[in-house]
Amino acid sequence: MTSNDTPRDPHPYVGMWVTADGFIRQELLPNGRYDEARGNRRSAYTGSYTVTGSHLDYVDDTGFTATGDVRDGVLFHEHLVLYRESRP
Repeated sequence: MTSNDTPRDPHPYVGMWVTADGFIRQELLPNGRYDEARGNRRSAYTGSYTVTGSHLDYVDDTGFTATGDVRDGVLFHEHLVLYRESRP
C-alpha cells in the first residue's frame, strides 16, 4: 500500500452542526460536501465546502456562495450560530 492509498482521518469539522433550537442542521461530510436541513425540509441546501484553517467557504449546488468561521468550537455561518451535535 502506498502513502496515496492510506485513508486519512476526516477533518475535525466533519459532522453535524445544529442551531440552538435544532431548526437548522448542517452536516459537513468527509467528501467536501454538505447537506443542510431546515425544520422538516431535508436537504434544503446542498453543495460543497472547503476549509482553510478555521474558515469555511461554501458553494451550494445553485452557485450561491457563503462563508463560515469556527471559533471556540462554534460555527458562525453567515448569520447562523451552529454547535456540534452531541454524540451519545
